Amino acid sequence: MKTILKSVLLLFLLVFSLQSCEDQDDVESPADLQVKDFVWKGLNQYYLWQADVPNLADNRFNSQEALNSFLRGYAKPEDLFQDLLNKPISKFPKGQAIDRFSWIVDDYTVLEQELQGTSKNDGVDFRLSYKPNSTTELVGYVRYILPNSNASTKDIKRGDLFTAVNGTQLTVSNYQALLAADSYTLNMVTFNATTSTFESNGKTVALVKTTLDENPIFINKVITSGSHKIGYLMYNGFYANYDAQLNAAFATLKSQGITDFVLDLRYNGGGSIQTATRLASMITGQFTTKVFAKEKWNAKINDYFEINDPESLNNRFVDKIDGAAINSLNLTKIYILTTSGTASASELVINGLVPYISVVQIGETTTGKNVGSITLYDSPTFGKAGRNPNHKYAMQPLVLKIVNASDFGEYTNGLPPTFEQLERITNLGVLGDASEPLLNVAISKITGSTSKKTQLDQGIALKTFTDSKALSGIKNQMYLEKAPEGLLRSLK
Repeated sequence: MKTILKSVLLLFLLVFSLQSCEDQDDVESPADLQVKDFVWKGLNQYYLWQADVPNLADNRFNSQEALNSFLRGYAKPEDLFQDLLNKPISKFPKGQAIDRFSWIVDDYTVLEQELQGTSKNDGVDFRLSYKPNSTTELVGYVRYILPNSNASTKDIKRGDLFTAVNGTQLTVSNYQALLAADSYTLNMVTFNATTSTFESNGKTVALVKTTLDENPIFINKVITSGSHKIGYLMYNGFYANYDAQLNAAFATLKSQGITDFVLDLRYNGGGSIQTATRLASMITGQFTTKVFAKEKWNAKINDYFEINDPESLNNRFVDKIDGAAINSLNLTKIYILTTSGTASASELVINGLVPYISVVQIGETTTGKNVGSITLYDSPTFGKAGRNPNHKYAMQPLVLKIVNASDFGEYTNGLPPTFEQLERITNLGVLGDASEPLLNVAISKITGSTSKKTQLDQGIALKTFTDSKALSGIKNQMYLEKAPEGLLRSLK
């Protein structure tokens, strides 16, 4: 109903607030410019920073032919897309970027699958870090292995290290090309603590990517420590098609009468805003219908909503998923594990809960992604219906900023932990085990016992470069399930 209402309101917006388009002409773009035409019109309509990009201004072109002439200046749609973004990371890689996350693909089927956890994947989830004293050479370490993947049949596990692919040292300039192949061989190494160097151990692991579904519910268990029954959920992606399974996982925890809860989002790059809202509702339950998060779009869309239907900008706590009751824990305090790879919808959960319950964050400062996207298709409404059959391009541009019920959303530098605990390549521990460093700190805070801090801090912590989820781009998103349809910017 909310989506339908947005569609109707956007149509009214077209009539009443876009008077400059009354004299529009109906000249269609030629076949060779259709994708580029879609890119410009989609970004002009929805892009969060549309007002900050001169070439996206509503009065930039006075006719379709004028726009066509501009579009002909670009060899590829991807080049045009990057040029229309507000300081994209592709052009401002050294900390000056504003848009770090907008994305374009030439096959929307792949995009749709990856947003739901299906991808071409060898099953190794990894993090890439700089080698000690280097600004160019990288080392990778395995964070976890996906079940039923090619990697799950190989001799590779959490904590294993690699510095090269097919015998070529990984660097900041070649890692994407080396790791993008459908098959490759990792060259494994061992860390020498005495010399702080990585030495070849002669081991190699050949990997092949297959189409793989990742269930984001990686671990769900109860840890008993004294009088505490601690629920522990490692959740690795906000994929809406697994929401029923997530609700079932909470039912299991609830049935075991847990007294405390640790939510592990350390490797969760984000996903669906709807799923984030549902997860927050499962954690709580006492705040149904209260505002969990608020959306802020570009001025021409947001202003209309604020005047005519401000409720469309709110995401509220819920008590049902598609008619089924949510299994809520009614917690007043939660412990959340994070790393620099914790992004977007994961950060939304943390920030959205802060006005309501005590949130104890353990680990590292998060990515700092407070903006969300939608999928735009080349159709009259930018939705799935009536898509152009001549190509399969789609865009995932940033279209909204998101804040919590207290209107706080300024965390582009990340959300800092309450208690810092770095992951160290020589002491990663076993995920889900009470002695694993980040979880051990959480348990100690819950029980009041003393964590083995000295032991946990032994080993080396490397400066992060990127990880496998950010590398794909698509898995490091916060997005709406469905774009508001109906507002098509036409030209004079």
